[in-house]
Amino acid sequence: MESITSRQNPLCTHFRKLASSKAYREEMGEFLCDSPKLLEEAGLWRAGVRTVLYTEGADVSQAPEGCRLVPVSQGVMKAVSPMETPQGVVFSCAIPRSGPPEALEPDEKGRQRYLLLEGVQDPGNVGTMLRTADAFGWRVFLLPGCADLYNPKTVRAAMGVHFRRAIYRDTLDHAAAMVRAAGLPLYAAALAEDTADLRRTDLRRCAVIIGSEGRGVSREALALCDRTVKIPMDHTCESLNAAAAAAVVLWEGARND
Repeated sequence: MESITSRQNPLCTHFRKLASSKAYREEMGEFLCDSPKLLEEAGLWRAGVRTVLYTEGADVSQAPEGCRLVPVSQGVMKAVSPMETPQGVVFSCAIPRSGPPEALEPDEKGRQRYLLLEGVQDPGNVGTMLRTADAFGWRVFLLPGCADLYNPKTVRAAMGVHFRRAIYRDTLDHAAAMVRAAGLPLYAAALAEDTADLRRTDLRRCAVIIGSEGRGVSREALALCDRTVKIPMDHTCESLNAAAAAAVVLWEGARND
């Protein structure tokens, strides 16, 4: 079996570039994942795992059949892993097609709830929102300005959602048009004169836009929305972190399932 002990090995260079460059990920059609847990998730959902690098003692028993398994030294693992404390496994995975569907249809449980992320630039927040949306039965659109869907921090925070859910990348106008065509209301989490209390808004069938951490939902997006919604909070708190706000909205939409 081949093994790697040199940080200059071409495969190591390939993995480092997958970790650091969105353009390179798109060119190669691959993204980087880190940890035995993600490898287990990838194997469970039959993701397109290509190459697994692992150190002695790491559990790679869940690696999909047919992928390339390459043992590496601890020094090489530290060089290729995007984590400060590597867990002994990194692997590359094929990027699936993530264009929008032709039409918005109910899921297998009859639910039609969509989260549209606009300009959310922190990859940890994006990944956390993906994970929360998955937990509560919402499907996700990433609009322009968001952190890269395949940034290693996004992938790590999403904890396997990339392998088990379709995540759509789209423009604001096209996503809004699809929501309209499906007969769904489009809401924005933002403050306006006629902002509705989230608790009194029907979120069973809808789409909700969450905006960037600093600027919120854009004027262009607000102009396309039917109404804005707010999360009631104590007056001493000005706002919530974007991922925390999304979690409240997503749970509220799902609590009567």
